[in-house]
Amino acid sequence: MRFTLLAEDGAARRGRLETAHGTIETPVFMPVGTAATVKTLEPRDLEALGARIILANTYHLYLRPGHERVERLGRLHRFMSWGGAVLTDSGGFQVFSLGEKGAGRDKGGPGLVTIAEEGVTFRSHLDGSRHFLSPEKAILVQEALGADVIMAFDECPPSLADRAYHELSLARTQRWLVRCRQAWRELEDRRAADGAAEQYACNLFGIAQGGLFGDLRARAIEEAAALDLPGYALGGYAVGEEPVQMWEGVARDAPRLPREKPRYLMGVGTPEDLLAGIAAGVDMFDCVLPTRTARNGLLFTSRGKLVIRNARHADDTRPADPACGCHTCRTFTRAYLRHLFKAGEILALRANTLHNLHFYLTLMQAAREAIAAGRFEAFRRERLAAWREGEEP
Repeated sequence: MRFTLLAEDGAARRGRLETAHGTIETPVFMPVGTAATVKTLEPRDLEALGARIILANTYHLYLRPGHERVERLGRLHRFMSWGGAVLTDSGGFQVFSLGEKGAGRDKGGPGLVTIAEEGVTFRSHLDGSRHFLSPEKAILVQEALGADVIMAFDECPPSLADRAYHELSLARTQRWLVRCRQAWRELEDRRAADGAAEQYACNLFGIAQGGLFGDLRARAIEEAAALDLPGYALGGYAVGEEPVQMWEGVARDAPRLPREKPRYLMGVGTPEDLLAGIAAGVDMFDCVLPTRTARNGLLFTSRGKLVIRNARHADDTRPADPACGCHTCRTFTRAYLRHLFKAGEILALRANTLHNLHFYLTLMQAAREAIAAGRFEAFRRERLAAWREGEEP
């Protein structure tokens, strides 16, 4: 993998990331394909939208269908018939979010997680079966999946947890990072010996945690940078803090990440979050927000958010966004989209998802062009002003 910094406009960066499965222009938004599919869409839809990299989920694929099966079937690219790049998270966030304090228990599931130095013991949210995930196993699973970018195994505490817990958690996460790097290097050496280094080139990104504590973040970034990994991520944002706290933290932390390596802000977020991250020097983003909200009838437009299920759209013959050139806006009216959604038709979910991902991906394209032209801040102000006007309360 090679990252080239093409232009800078303030802290904002325009770059190019070259992988074994194609070239990615940055800043980039990565659609989330949790179970090796972006819900309601085919790979050809993603290609038509301009997506060149997607995210898949280690935790979910480890549990079902299993990383060994995916490896036997040709790894993720062949398994899901996707020719672009793939980034897999390590599974750490899902282990904890579905654990004792997360969705597993809230929904009546087992929700039991035990954290120890060796790794994490947890129960599956599917059937309650017990599993163990260590830094070494997280790397092994991601390598078996065949991702282009793999993530270090970490703990993602709530951002508002007290300092004592963040210090304890961060120290363990940093030790896990060293173990992840060692496991990754051993697998890379083994692939090179087998002659498969180029075909399955996994690139490990380190993750800097530390909550909202600037000194902890600085320490995590310094220690991670010393390991000289292919890329780096900020984790533990958008997990309980207010948006302004996140924006301030990212503006402080992103410039501390190595300048010559790609910078990734994990699990973020809204269009406003993306512009704030780009302004801080972030290159890569992912979030379930555009696809999840699409399935709930919320569309992002050039004039703000549009709740398509609202009665006001029942007789509206306009497209969701007259300024949008996506297939949904070229083809369907608001009245029809509302009808589909209210009738529970699957097409509503697909049409809405196509629109929202088009919105996110074209926003990234416009941001790249603005950075190259040296006018990113003006572009950001214009977009924020248009969204603040909004179409609906």
